Amino acid sequence: MIRGIIIAFLAIGVIGTGYWGYKEHQEKNAVLIHAENNYQRAFHDLSYQMDQLHDKIGTTLAMNSRESLSPALAEVWRISSEAHNDVGQLPLTLLPFNKTEEFLASIGDFSYRAAIRDLENKPLSKDEYASLQALYGKSADIQKELRNVQHMVLDKNLRWMDVELALASGEKQQDNTIIDGFKTVENNVSAYSETDFGPGFTSMKTEEKGFEQLKGKDITPEQAKQRAKEFASTDVEKLKVTESGKGAGFEFYSVSMYDKKHKADLYMDITKKGGYPIWLIQSRDVKKENISLNDASNNAVSFLKEHGFETEDLVLNESAQYDSIGVFSYVPNENGILLYPDTLKIKVALDDGQVIGFSAKDFLASHRKREVPKPGISEAKAKEKLNQKVMVQESRLAIITNELGEEVLCYEFLGTIDDDTYRMFINAGSGMEEKVEKLKNAEPIYNEV
Repeated sequence: MIRGIIIAFLAIGVIGTGYWGYKEHQEKNAVLIHAENNYQRAFHDLSYQMDQLHDKIGTTLAMNSRESLSPALAEVWRISSEAHNDVGQLPLTLLPFNKTEEFLASIGDFSYRAAIRDLENKPLSKDEYASLQALYGKSADIQKELRNVQHMVLDKNLRWMDVELALASGEKQQDNTIIDGFKTVENNVSAYSETDFGPGFTSMKTEEKGFEQLKGKDITPEQAKQRAKEFASTDVEKLKVTESGKGAGFEFYSVSMYDKKHKADLYMDITKKGGYPIWLIQSRDVKKENISLNDASNNAVSFLKEHGFETEDLVLNESAQYDSIGVFSYVPNENGILLYPDTLKIKVALDDGQVIGFSAKDFLASHRKREVPKPGISEAKAKEKLNQKVMVQESRLAIITNELGEEVLCYEFLGTIDDDTYRMFINAGSGMEEKVEKLKNAEPIYNEV
């Protein structure tokens, strides 16, 4: 009797295990099929986008008017962005494909910058046309190679999941046509990597701007500890310092410390040259708010003044509250001109007013004595460039960084359309609309049901 019951239980267990294994196998297959379908779609989309890109670049070579050329170049930018996105969805993480990605990014950057500039006053140069001609030829090579890979994929019913496994394992597979095809594309593009796109083009390879203009002597790790201790707006201990690696664009110290009062860690970066604070951050639970956003703003100003910033020359640009944290940005004001590239950002906890976040990266990288040009047009003339529906509330001069990464002097207008508020920047030299921003409205408060 007992033996029969045990056998029955074992039989049920075997059947259950078999069913579970079958379901697991089905689910695994479903995931693999989904991934394979996504890879196939991305690859065939990439092949199609390269066909489109080649044709569209070819059409720009035959155009002569700004009315036709600007939209065509914008279309080149759109297609190259989509192709770049498709590459990112393929399982090529372990296969060096950075030259092709850089090539697509460079096409997009070049076409975008050319499309948005005034081609009537500044038409494409001979060098830029020569670059377009070379782009046309190189895109044809990529198109041809991708079509060859596409043919092999369809003809031999190759799977992208096999490619992913081959790349992950590093083993030589019997048929890695896809990998070989993409290596050929990468090698072809490598020969093109040094193409000159003309004087108006800033390469995607441009390094992130550093802090070259900083003054002062190099500080030691011990001095970095002391400066971090002074900068933290709380009592800290257990300070540890790590020096930046060789790959960094500039030398700095990373300091970690422990906040005894709030029982939480603080992290901070300090430049090696001069010992300037780059950023500070603390992630801790901020309890129920006890101070107002206005009081938090005053705390932020006091903090800046205490650490050597000329607060009389700083203008509160934005203030916002997220849960129980106040976030503020301050912009330097030089002779009545706001310097937006030099913005400082601060986070203040609304439970006790402690500064729990600070970023001076933009300030340190950009703040300097500038040669500011005089406006080429009057404020009234700039105002005429605005949408007629805008009700202007405020105006002032400001320096901003435009879409081309260039600093430009603008008239800044703050205005409203119905219940929405906008910030608009009109180039003080050319009268061109450089940037329009919709400012955030106050968030509605929802009562709990």
